[in-house]
Amino acid sequence: MSKLADVAKTTQLLSLAGMEEASRVGQRTSDIDHLFLALVVSDQLAGDVLRAGGVTLQAARAAVAAQHAAQLATIGVTVPSPGPGRIVFHETGGYAWSARAVDVFTESTRGGKRGDAGAVLRELLDEPSGMIAEVLRRLGTSTDAVRERLDEAERVIPVASRSSAASAAEPAGEWEAFVPATPREVWDLLADPLRMPEWDTNIGEVHVDRPHPDDVATGAVWTARLRETRPDGNRMRVKPELRRVRVELLGHEPVSCIAWSFSSPDAPTAATRRVTLSLTPAAGGTRLRIALRWQRRGMRTRGVRGILLRPLYRYLLWMQLTQLGASIARVFR
Repeated sequence: MSKLADVAKTTQLLSLAGMEEASRVGQRTSDIDHLFLALVVSDQLAGDVLRAGGVTLQAARAAVAAQHAAQLATIGVTVPSPGPGRIVFHETGGYAWSARAVDVFTESTRGGKRGDAGAVLRELLDEPSGMIAEVLRRLGTSTDAVRERLDEAERVIPVASRSSAASAAEPAGEWEAFVPATPREVWDLLADPLRMPEWDTNIGEVHVDRPHPDDVATGAVWTARLRETRPDGNRMRVKPELRRVRVELLGHEPVSCIAWSFSSPDAPTAATRRVTLSLTPAAGGTRLRIALRWQRRGMRTRGVRGILLRPLYRYLLWMQLTQLGASIARVFR
């Protein structure tokens, strides 16, 4: 993957998580503290380093709140700490990064820096206001300690580029995400058909008349309906023949792996979406591997046109994979 692609994807993912964190506390301007929280839940090596050092999302949020309160106290202002809020980023608008957060992103790409999450974290450690240094101190660590762990991790595990294999015939790819919850908690979400609308943004409702997947055999089928309203309340245009969805359990291994199939019984030529979700324990939560494949039942795009469309399919597939990972993680944030 090129540096430009790395930068664009890292910026997209950190912006999504950072602005979600800002929305949780009723802010529209995302600052360096929200960027730090986004790094804590990042699926990249920088996130692994922070979590392996004991920096969990819950602890980081508490440290950020305590630091803000301490800064206000120095000027004689005492403000009651707001209770934990709900992420409302997808229901609202008007979000932007602060100037100093933009500077962090910009500096992470200068010279030979890759602009990945590790580079962004390094810039935060050196950020002149000292806010992140104080937050880390409250978390029982320091900028030097985090920098040393990041250096060591990058020597042992080189920064890797991940890509999806996408063709016009059957787009398919994989992605890894971090979920701040135990494998058991994540499994209980992913294996319950009734909870599918919580993590699959395509599904609006599932008609459940069967027991939990732990108690049924591979091949069990449910009927669902596509979502027709966006989180912000706007209506979505859904073709009538696509509204009904056939959901099939392709296979499962409790608290380890589950595979679902989504097809449109009223649209014979529509593609079938197959999603496989694998769970492994990780520091501070669960490492989730998502495999996505679109299986076409109608005409396939071949030849020169298919080759020309590959970059578009690759990008769309990446968006679907990352959005799926983000929506699953958001349930536990």
